[in-house]
Amino acid sequence: EGPESFPPLRNEAAVHVLQGRMKGIQGHCNSCYMDAALFSLFSCTSVLDSMLFMPFPLCDRNVQGILRDEIVNPLRRTGFVRASSVMHLREQLTDKGQCSSFTNAEKDPEEFLNLIMQQILGIEPLLKLQSGGQKEQECYCYQIFMDKQEDLVVPDVQQLVERSFLSSDLKLVEIPSCFIIQMPRFGKEYKMFSKIIPSLELDITDLLLDSPRECCLCGDVATLECS
Repeated sequence: EGPESFPPLRNEAAVHVLQGRMKGIQGHCNSCYMDAALFSLFSCTSVLDSMLFMPFPLCDRNVQGILRDEIVNPLRRTGFVRASSVMHLREQLTDKGQCSSFTNAEKDPEEFLNLIMQQILGIEPLLKLQSGGQKEQECYCYQIFMDKQEDLVVPDVQQLVERSFLSSDLKLVEIPSCFIIQMPRFGKEYKMFSKIIPSLELDITDLLLDSPRECCLCGDVATLECS
C-alpha cells in the first residue's frame, strides 16, 4: 500500500478548512519564510505534488516522507500544521545541506527551495529564462526585482511580473510547468508596497520568447516588439 494522500483544498472547502484561529502552519524560531513557502506550494494546488511521491534520482525518501506526512497531509486534512513538524523538516535540511542554521535563522525562500528541490529531491529546474539574447538560465523560482514605481500604489502580481521582466530584459524560453514567483522583498525598515493584489491568473503571452503576438495597431501577427 502506497503513502496516503489528500487532495489540495478548493473553493468552499479551502475556506472551511483554512479560515479561523489555529489554522495554517504554526510559526516558531524564524520559520516564517518556510511556512509561507510550504503553504503557497501545497495548500490549494497539486502542481508540485510530484515532490511528495515521485522517486527522483537523488530523492531522500526520509525528507520526502516528512514533507508529505507531517506537513502537507495535515495541512490539507485539518488546515493546521504544528511548529514541531516544520522543525523536524528543518533539522533534516540542516543535516543534508551545507548550512547549519536552517533550524534557527531566517532564510531566503529561494535558498530553501533550491536546497529541497535540487539537492534533496533532485527535481529538474522549473524555469528557463533568457536575458537579452544571452545563454539561457535554469532556476526553480523567480524573484521580482524592480525599482520603486511611483505610479504603482497597490499593484497586482501581473503588473509586477511584467515590469520586472521588462526592467531585466528577461523572457521565458518555454511555458513553465510551474511558475513560482517571489514577491519584492521588504524588511522592518522598508516596504516597497504595503499591499499586493494576487492575480488569480497570470497572462505570460508577452513574457514568452519568440511567441507569436498580435500587433497592437492592426491586429495581425506582430513582426517587431517595442519594449
